[in-house]
Amino acid sequence: MTDSLAASYAFCRDLHRTYGRTYYLATRLLPAWKRPYVHALYGFTRYTDDIVDRLERAGAVTDRTAALHWWTARFTAALDGVPVHHPVLPAVLDTIAVFRLDRADFTAFLRSMELDLSVTEYATYDDLLTYMEGSAAAIATMMLPILGAPDLAAAREPGRQLGLAFQLTNFIRDVGEDLDRGRIYLPLKDLAEFGVTPDELRAKQATRPVRELIAFEIDRAREHYAKAAPGIPLLERSSQPCVRTAYRAYGAILDEVVRSGYDVFRRRATVPAVRKLGMVVSSLLTPAGRPVRGLPGEPH
Repeated sequence: MTDSLAASYAFCRDLHRTYGRTYYLATRLLPAWKRPYVHALYGFTRYTDDIVDRLERAGAVTDRTAALHWWTARFTAALDGVPVHHPVLPAVLDTIAVFRLDRADFTAFLRSMELDLSVTEYATYDDLLTYMEGSAAAIATMMLPILGAPDLAAAREPGRQLGLAFQLTNFIRDVGEDLDRGRIYLPLKDLAEFGVTPDELRAKQATRPVRELIAFEIDRAREHYAKAAPGIPLLERSSQPCVRTAYRAYGAILDEVVRSGYDVFRRRATVPAVRKLGMVVSSLLTPAGRPVRGLPGEPH
């Protein structure tokens, strides 16, 4: 490995360690040789997402569009063999080459990031799923060849479902933060069914209808977790503790929302460090191939 490639992997690892702490913790359970490739994918997705979010906070829509188009063009050129200098690109290009990752997944991800430049709300869950196909499911299918599975085709759909479950968990936890950014990811049709207007949601009051809405979205996320769970035993034995831990850690966010009485505004739902450590130990002690038991977000 050249010095520049090693530096790129280190850069991506640092991004992962700084901004994706729950996911980074789970990644520590992977075999050492797999971790840099996961860091590279995280580095690519995080850097891309930060282009949208960082410039959004600066209030520069045209700058965000120009920056994302610039980044997409550089990435595409690099994929086509054009020499491009950037701290993230050598690692992600190497990862793509080593595992022959599908270029279409990266295209789908970038397309969803572009939606964030102009779309601030989604009418139906099907509309939101279109966004999440690129922002979440595509990332899961990028990851799958690195995690490994005797039958990649069989593991693909559960992997997609886990990506969707994680993304929806984030949307539930971050309702208030997304409102501050002018976004409502919860489908407007769902709001209407519970008698919640967008303005009422923006008021950030955990009224009974809002709590019922959040409970409904948690049930929807649980459906994705249920579809994802059978895929974990299909992975390579060495990758199962990592994914079990991620499954439990993200799912525990829903448990915290339930524990708060479905109030996503008073404080951000976080999982105590000691509980995460317990998940790590439990995942390491779980025999490979054992089915996942229980679902997160169980009503009290």
